Amino acid sequence: MFPQRLDSTLAYAIAKAMMDGFNRHYRLFRTESARAQHRFETRDWLGQQRAQRERIEFYDLRVKECVMRLIKEFGADDQPMDVWEQVKLHYIGLLVNHHQPELAETFFNSVTTKILRRAYFQNDFIFVRPAVSTEYIENEEPSAKPTYRCYYPTAGTMQAEVLRFLQDLGLRVPFDDLERDAGLVLGAMKRHFDHVKLRANFQFQVLSGLFFRNKGAYVVGKIINGFQEVPFALPILHNTDGQLVVDAALFGEDDLLILFSFARATFMVDMEIPSAYVQFLRSLMPRKPRAEFYNALGLAKQGKTLFYRDFLFHMRHSTDRFRIAPGIKGMVMLVFDLPSFPFVFKVIKDFYPPQKDTTREQIRGKYLLVKQHDRVGRMADTLEFSEVGFPRDRFTDELIAEIQKYAPSQLEISDRDGDGTTEVILKHCYIERRMIPLNIHLQEAFDAGARAQIEHTVIEYGNAIKDLVAANIFPGDMLWKNFGITRHGKVVFYDYDEIEYVTDCNFRRVPAPRNEEDEMSGEVWYTVRKHDVFPETFGPFLLGNPVVREVFMQHHADLLDAAFWQSHKERIAAGHVFDVFPYERDRRFLSHALA
Repeated sequence: MFPQRLDSTLAYAIAKAMMDGFNRHYRLFRTESARAQHRFETRDWLGQQRAQRERIEFYDLRVKECVMRLIKEFGADDQPMDVWEQVKLHYIGLLVNHHQPELAETFFNSVTTKILRRAYFQNDFIFVRPAVSTEYIENEEPSAKPTYRCYYPTAGTMQAEVLRFLQDLGLRVPFDDLERDAGLVLGAMKRHFDHVKLRANFQFQVLSGLFFRNKGAYVVGKIINGFQEVPFALPILHNTDGQLVVDAALFGEDDLLILFSFARATFMVDMEIPSAYVQFLRSLMPRKPRAEFYNALGLAKQGKTLFYRDFLFHMRHSTDRFRIAPGIKGMVMLVFDLPSFPFVFKVIKDFYPPQKDTTREQIRGKYLLVKQHDRVGRMADTLEFSEVGFPRDRFTDELIAEIQKYAPSQLEISDRDGDGTTEVILKHCYIERRMIPLNIHLQEAFDAGARAQIEHTVIEYGNAIKDLVAANIFPGDMLWKNFGITRHGKVVFYDYDEIEYVTDCNFRRVPAPRNEEDEMSGEVWYTVRKHDVFPETFGPFLLGNPVVREVFMQHHADLLDAAFWQSHKERIAAGHVFDVFPYERDRRFLSHALA
């Protein structure tokens, strides 16, 4: 038995232990993020990738630790509800003057729902809405860095100010030629303000923390002149001599949306006040939801919380119904959407046709692999939810019948709250941003006779596969229907049930027929082992249309050659990390060789 205490004293002790658990989590998260600069400076690319994967696990580990402590020390799983009501009130008090209150609220939700074993949307003792504002939080300590720095150049000091903000980044590796790079950056900047009068408020605002991902460090800021604000990002890379170079200058919301795409790996940024970074980034990309900024910064659980709040808000202000998603139905996933909401919902089916030798656990493992991997702008991020409830009257009967037929184990229809409202409860689902399937996009281009659109799509499709190969990913099923196109015209892969690491595959040429019978046979006459891949056999499935075939063979014929795949496999296995740029190569300043 646990000693009897006054409820208020016990509630405060539980709240304080939960806050200690969160503070430990964010301290470890921030320390790992801060180490990214050292890995960048020492060109430890494999270490950078490993740290990004491992950091994803931090949150769940800290939640588990906190749950175990609360149960062991306070018998938290056996406390009455009035104690939990007080726990939340004490916890809110601990959030006053906290630098990460929104993250701490989400941590409270995660721990509480684990202990009380209630679904997120039913629990009366969590933060359904934020209790503490994140507006204007700033670290008041004298030694603390501000969230962003301001620079006020005049017509005669512009290059000096660009030079100064590059020097203020605090990188401990010398630039190849910092004066040259500052001049190149200023030249690119001037195209956005040189034709207008400089106003009294003319300035550069630059976030204090660098954004590290893969082999790059990114400076993020904006130019302000009068009522005009121009976002910018400057990628800094290493050349083969181990010195730094500013590789390009990206300007405007569209450039930054691609850099912060939902199809890319997270950044590592040393942030004392994450909400201040999100607020600054939203001023650069106002169309992007706050949830996706938290995701991009590696704070996926906060992104998930905000996504769910946005979803509930959308449900309250819309009346359309969930339906079976347009397009060719998948053999493994049942996909549905709400036409007015820009995401799709994916449920793993209970059974699969014979050619799909897989299990639910294996499929979930593939999605976890993608979550932990560098997505190089070519694999859509997914949010994973369990026990999600929807109003039954928002589902078409056809969709309910589809789920009952193909995924009955994942469906429950009941009045769970006892209030007379029938709910559809999905045991497990993935949610990802909606894109136009590439087969539909291509068909629309054929119907319109849009040769330029067809060429762009086919070239982008091949580029997407090559970027995936560079990231050590073999898509498995490369049919057009498994890829989508974003609003920026980028091709993104989103069907993960057959992906493999390139380094786990054995790429082979089709053996020559042994005789005339082999040559005329409709059956495979050669031995095929589990991980064997024959790239030359891709053509008949992908290139039936002569226009598509012509464009593909002109730009990506090497994808049908086993030697291309095998050479990439060997280099990756030897520890090489390929360069995959989140911007077009013609945006680069110099043709310098990269480390």
